[in-house]
Amino acid sequence: MSTDGTHGGTREGTREGTRGGRTSAAGSALEKSLRILEAVAAPGGPHRLAEVTAAAAVPKSSTFRILASLIEQGFVRQDGESRYGVGPRLRGLSALVGGGEPESVERVLGELREATGQTVHLALHSGETITYIRKLESDQPFRTASRVGMRMPLHSTAIGKSILARLPGEEVRGLIAAAGLPARTPRTLTTAEALHARLAEIRVRGFAVDDEENEPTIRCIGAAILGSDGRPVGGVSVTTVTFLVSREEIEAYAPALRAAAEALAPLLG
Repeated sequence: MSTDGTHGGTREGTREGTRGGRTSAAGSALEKSLRILEAVAAPGGPHRLAEVTAAAAVPKSSTFRILASLIEQGFVRQDGESRYGVGPRLRGLSALVGGGEPESVERVLGELREATGQTVHLALHSGETITYIRKLESDQPFRTASRVGMRMPLHSTAIGKSILARLPGEEVRGLIAAAGLPARTPRTLTTAEALHARLAEIRVRGFAVDDEENEPTIRCIGAAILGSDGRPVGGVSVTTVTFLVSREEIEAYAPALRAAAEALAPLLG
């Protein structure tokens, strides 16, 4: 399509022209990002910057800038040798659209909801936050405010604390320094000493509890989902309200929660 919207123009006209009254500059940027994602996900990865640049046919400076954004969003991961591979959010999307598989994410989450009768969340770790990518509501006559796509802190959520508990201490200190420990409720852990003590408990128990630390009247337990390298890529949680389920009752769901996290690991990691 040419710049005036007629067919038969040049390829350059397609990329730099207008579509539906809009400039195609944004579309061109999106196209570059998608080509870079395809290059990162190509067999033989993780890939070096030069390989991604060549495969995506995008200038090196633009590729580097787009990769930095994709890493921040969790779609791409950079290893210790400056190579780029598929990140947890992209793996999560791939697993979700593969819902017809016997060992699918949807099936595992559904079984956890059936076993507990409570709302179930699946979230992926990206930098200083987690992002919910799936939520299965319970049949209870209440709804939590969380939604797919919502970003939440690490230090005040059950999933977030379970992730922090599986990270090296130096990395946890860096995340605390970068994001701080803001109070979400009066029960939020707001000192590094208190948080580190809680993380030590979580490592022993294998799950974390959010007892109104992120939102009043909301009580959760969460467990980390580990990737093939042993690092947490995200977590799964069971969520309820304090006036219906006691702390002792929700902690009784821990075996089912840990089993779900283990089943999800090969699907997301």
